[in-house]
Amino acid sequence: MEQRWKPVLLFFLLVSCVDIIERFPVTAGWTPLLNLSQQSRSSLWRLHQSRYTNTEDLYGAIHRKEQQIIKYKQEHQDITDPIQMAMRYAESTPTKLRLAKALRRVYEDPDFVDDDAEWQAKQKNNTSSSSLPMRRGCFVVDIKRKSLLSNPDNNGLYANFEDAGMVAEAMVRIGADCVFINVDDFAYGGSLSELEAAVKAVRRISPTAAVVMKDIVVDEIQIGQAKNAGADGILLIAAVLGPALQIFLDTCTVVGLEAIVEVHTKNEVDAALKAMAQNLLVNNFDRISQQTFPDQAERLVSLFPGSGPIVALACGGIENPEQIRELLCAGYDGVVVGKAIIGNARAPSLIKAVRDRPLLPAEFAGWGLDDADVDIQGTFTTTTTANEEEQVEISIEEP
Repeated sequence: MEQRWKPVLLFFLLVSCVDIIERFPVTAGWTPLLNLSQQSRSSLWRLHQSRYTNTEDLYGAIHRKEQQIIKYKQEHQDITDPIQMAMRYAESTPTKLRLAKALRRVYEDPDFVDDDAEWQAKQKNNTSSSSLPMRRGCFVVDIKRKSLLSNPDNNGLYANFEDAGMVAEAMVRIGADCVFINVDDFAYGGSLSELEAAVKAVRRISPTAAVVMKDIVVDEIQIGQAKNAGADGILLIAAVLGPALQIFLDTCTVVGLEAIVEVHTKNEVDAALKAMAQNLLVNNFDRISQQTFPDQAERLVSLFPGSGPIVALACGGIENPEQIRELLCAGYDGVVVGKAIIGNARAPSLIKAVRDRPLLPAEFAGWGLDDADVDIQGTFTTTTTANEEEQVEISIEEP
């Protein structure tokens, strides 16, 4: 008799524990995602289960990261600590905007000018003209060994390399405009030391390529980590930060660090634009449901202004030149590719195909000119019949 009632008692005990956790969540966060009473019980269970398994959802990642940051802040609380100094001192010189320049490639700025004042004067003279900028796509490489969020199979592992700095250098040498260095060990297999090595390696070979720290950012001290390592920017995830996104963007501005805001939904795009984010990354992968929606970036592209100050990137499930071409023609300034490029023998040709293809200004997206071959003068060729090509001269001028 006792044996028969044991499973029933265990079941009710488990339900009671879940109810208690819902009423008094152990996660001390202020983001919408951590309001666990609004989430399903299965998500709540995965939050705690992820501590003991090699799989992890976003809730578990946030919880784990918060615990790591608490310990990290205890180890770096001295005001003379380099991380604290990076956070406490405001940037007194104008930011060089290496990241923004790397992400938006226009023909009016074909080569980099190291003197920022000279570059700004050059841009001012260009914008005074009546022509809209022709452009080319930028290519960003996401360097990581694994991803427990987007690739739970095989413990998330899909690349095996010893030094992320060497990989970053190799990617920049074959044409990458920017590299993401993942620093979370459990989720991505990276570290802060690899970020520092990547910054040094990229600086040696290129004055224009940018390095971005990618992490599950839940605390402002992580901005200090990126600044102290010499990174040009940091990735902020809108789904993680929620209404605190504005605070993190302001902190980045104060310390002189550029930011890329990852978004997935229209509401997140609206929130990022309202917070004055200048670099947006639309991810086809939904970190909450852990599903990929291949057309999500194309659905949201109309929310971004054409050749304005907003730099728009796309990522998530991008594996071939056709996908990249569709996104660039839709109006995106560039793409972020990880799994499809790391260790791929065709990586140089793939990057070259993106960077060397001339593109019309984003204002012309949706005009049915995706198959047009454009040259620098604004002349493009379209196919009108099976055996006939028509040369069309367009005037890319503002009214």
